[in-house]
Amino acid sequence: MIYYTADLHLGHANVIRHCDRPFKSVDEMDEALIRNWNSRVHRLDTVYIVGDLFFRNRRPCEECLAELKGRKHLITGNHDSSWMKKTDWPGFFESVNSLLTMKDNGRLVTLCHYPLMTWPDSRHDSYMVYGHIHNSTAAGFWPLIQDNPHMLNAGVDVNGFFPVTLDEMILNNERFKQCGQE
Repeated sequence: MIYYTADLHLGHANVIRHCDRPFKSVDEMDEALIRNWNSRVHRLDTVYIVGDLFFRNRRPCEECLAELKGRKHLITGNHDSSWMKKTDWPGFFESVNSLLTMKDNGRLVTLCHYPLMTWPDSRHDSYMVYGHIHNSTAAGFWPLIQDNPHMLNAGVDVNGFFPVTLDEMILNNERFKQCGQE
C-alpha cells in the first residue's frame, strides 16, 4: 500500500495553536501522530512524507523515525534541513528528494512540499501532491488550488492526522476545498 502525509511538525508546540490542532500538548500530538501512522502503515507499506516531518523537537529524531513503520520517502520541506543537520537520517529513508514524480496504481503523481501551479504532465490528468499550507485558505493563490481537482494537500491537518492513500486524499481534499468556499 502507498500512503502520503505532510506537515506533521513532530515536536513543534506552536503548530497546535497555529493550525488549531486538537491536542493539549506537543507530547500528546506527537504520540497521536505516531499512533495514527502505525495504526495504518505496515512494515512493507510505502509512505511519502511531503515535507516538514519535525520542527523544534526535543526528542531525538532517530527515536521517532525508528518507531514509524513502513518504507519512508522524504520530500524535503522548509523545516527539514534543521533537523536533518543534527540527525543520522540516511538509514531511515528509501529516498530523499525535493521534487519527485512517481506512479501510484497507474496514476502519475508529482510530489513537492510547495504547491506548484504547473508540474510534469500537469496537462495529462496527473496529480500534484503538496504540503506547506497546512489547513490555511488565506493565501491569494488559494482559488487556484481550490479550483484544481488535481492539486492535493497531503497535510495531516486536512487528512484527519493520518497517512492516507491517494483515493482517500482525493476525498479529503474535496471536503477541504468545499469548506474553503464557505
